[in-house]
Amino acid sequence: MAMRLLNFGSMNVDHVYQVEHFVTPGETISARKLDHFCGGKGLNQSVALARAGAETYHAGMLGKGGEELERMLAHSGVKLDHLGVSAEMTGHAIIQVDASGQNNIIIYGGSNQAVTEEYIDSVLSHFGPEDMVLTQNEISNISYLAKRCGELGIPLVFNPSPITQGMLEAFPFEKVSIFLINEVEGQALTGQTEPGAILDTLLTRWPHARVVLTLGQRGVVYRDSEHIFSHGAYKVKAVDTTAAGDTFTGFFLASLARGEDIPRCLENASLASALAVSRSGAAPSIPTMAEVDAARGTITPSPAP
Repeated sequence: MAMRLLNFGSMNVDHVYQVEHFVTPGETISARKLDHFCGGKGLNQSVALARAGAETYHAGMLGKGGEELERMLAHSGVKLDHLGVSAEMTGHAIIQVDASGQNNIIIYGGSNQAVTEEYIDSVLSHFGPEDMVLTQNEISNISYLAKRCGELGIPLVFNPSPITQGMLEAFPFEKVSIFLINEVEGQALTGQTEPGAILDTLLTRWPHARVVLTLGQRGVVYRDSEHIFSHGAYKVKAVDTTAAGDTFTGFFLASLARGEDIPRCLENASLASALAVSRSGAAPSIPTMAEVDAARGTITPSPAP
């Protein structure tokens, strides 16, 4: 049986404001443009997984006003057999994108915070050790989810974003099979600032885990107890970086689920992420595997870190 990927994740409506610069305290600015997109780290990562060719199931709570989110997931090939429904308002995000393509984001959780322990148990009853569960930090009860995955022997992939003090204090990190993190998250988890020290600390604490540390324009490093691999970033004109990390996550895991080796997984994910950065929006910017294959060899990565 092929590996299935179950993503317990958020679903948001993104309100994206194009601005010259990020608003500062006490300042009022005018946006050049306003767009509405489907987003949320969970939805983005499920879309990326499915577009990369993985058998993807999304679990989470769809709230009021979330019909377009459901359509986006279905249209991207995500299976919705285990999607929940909440009476809460659907989560949303306020996103500023400046002239250089950088972004900052405010998130309102809404229905994403209505994921219960009972719902988690119900969904997990359909999956087992031959599958893989992915989660982030935008839904409720992720610590319970991690504990149940450990008890059931289901490998858990954790993208600890956004970082919160409550998550750092309460999450059972020993249950994680794969960490997918950026430098900011790595620093929060370890107290270290250098990539090598971040990786050393994580693997000292949890030697069974595999760690993928993304370094922005410097590329990415993979480490486990026996191996280290790295890949450079592809230089493209940045239009919107909102879904770059989510795209990387989806394409790395989908490649891994197909049995590809780690260097190829890093290449696929890095190239897909570069394509996403060159487009507007969150979920709409995520490429397909065919687009990644078509772009292969047309742009050259920077030297590996």
